[in-house]
Amino acid sequence: MKAIGLLKVAMLSVIAAAIPSALANEADDSNTDSGLPRGSGAVFTLSNSKAGNEVLAFHRNADGRLQRAGTFPTGGRGSSDGLGSQGALVLSADGELLFAVDAGSNEISSFAVHGTRLRQVGHLSSGGERPISLTVQNDLLYVLNAGGDGNITGFSVSDEGALIPLEGSTRPLSGKAVQPAQVQFTPDGERLIVTEKGTNQIDIYEVNDDGRTDGPDVKPSSGETPFGFEFGRRGVLVVSEAFGGAPGAGAVSSYRLNDAADLAVVSPSAPDFQAAPCWVAITADGRTAFITNTGNGTISAYHINRDGSLELLNNNGVAASTGEGSMPIDMALSRRSRFLYALDSGTGAISAFRVLPAGGLDQLRGVSRLPPHAVGLAAR
Repeated sequence: MKAIGLLKVAMLSVIAAAIPSALANEADDSNTDSGLPRGSGAVFTLSNSKAGNEVLAFHRNADGRLQRAGTFPTGGRGSSDGLGSQGALVLSADGELLFAVDAGSNEISSFAVHGTRLRQVGHLSSGGERPISLTVQNDLLYVLNAGGDGNITGFSVSDEGALIPLEGSTRPLSGKAVQPAQVQFTPDGERLIVTEKGTNQIDIYEVNDDGRTDGPDVKPSSGETPFGFEFGRRGVLVVSEAFGGAPGAGAVSSYRLNDAADLAVVSPSAPDFQAAPCWVAITADGRTAFITNTGNGTISAYHINRDGSLELLNNNGVAASTGEGSMPIDMALSRRSRFLYALDSGTGAISAFRVLPAGGLDQLRGVSRLPPHAVGLAAR
């Protein structure tokens, strides 16, 4: 009887410990300070129109479904073509600021975010030609300019979101016409990473205390056509490899970046058996990486082990489908990673999914009839 009593106590303790966690999971996307109803959020994309670039805002219901909420001009122009990049639209870590590229007018824009409403607070030259990717860390923002000779350029960000050019921050890429795809800070903010599709290289820049950078230190990619990337836990870097869009040749590699800026391969070119894997999104717990396969209209999922190695979660590489001819490009996860969204460039839609505990995806209602050249995706 004493053993039974101890067992009951243990069970009650486990249940009591689980209740706060369960409640936290249920309310993990609450936005009590964002002007949004509890459990809901927002998703943003860019029209990228030459006639005038706009941010399109969508209300995210508590169940993950989307509804149109408004459009907000950037004051610049888009390119009306695909940018071939990840990070054309990014949110600050607290979700209170939104940054966008104006690829057609060589500018960048910033907005204060109030629920699904935006108030423009900054708009200025990108410091180069054809800005395609942005990254922000605290009060520092860098833009990747793909046109002309190509460069990265830095800006200071005020508390209100205004952008101030950081004099002397412009640095070259590894060469000219390298077809860069993305720029992003490392989690500690001490380095910047750039992928180059045209050279099969990865650039590493050291970020100094004044925000300016040294570099690049150029490293070879494990596989061909390195494209989008994201950092998981413990500094694991996961990079998609499009292999020139060859059918069934797509792969993903993982790396560790040490203090000496050496890029050590952990999983070299782990295949997903799809075509043109390009965009990467990693769940908040760092355990699952999702990849959009533009050539197949599918999404792949990998489990990220503690050592940074990758395991494909579905033998055929298909965790979900966005539909025939959909050509999914950008992806974004909601806060706490309850929902995943993919921008379908071929059908002008945003596909929506509920993220299941084991990394599976359950499709939800998304939105359609987007501008034909929409780019970038950000969610909160």
